[in-house]
Amino acid sequence: PVIIPGSMGAGSYVLRGGDQSMSVSFGSTAHGAGRLMSRTQAKQEFWGGDVQDGLEADQQIYVKAQSGATIAEEAPGVYKDIDEVIRVSDDLGIGDKVARTYPVCNIKG
Repeated sequence: PVIIPGSMGAGSYVLRGGDQSMSVSFGSTAHGAGRLMSRTQAKQEFWGGDVQDGLEADQQIYVKAQSGATIAEEAPGVYKDIDEVIRVSDDLGIGDKVARTYPVCNIKG
């Protein structure tokens, strides 16, 4: 199995190696959703308290972190759409979807 993490608000996927994985990508696939912006840029774009409050109010996802900056660096808007990343992997035959997980809490060090 392969775990492909998404963002704090999007959840993750579990995949299995696809039939084309060795010939297309040497048995590799995405390691995660991938960042859209740097941590520095994320701290300029997002306020940790707002992200935390939004996740709890909108999606009932509890967030605990050492600082608001840590939450801002990992805000859901900082990452690519995990569904699109997985769709590409699945379409290429390098990773077959097994399960989708949804977050209930996030703990950031």
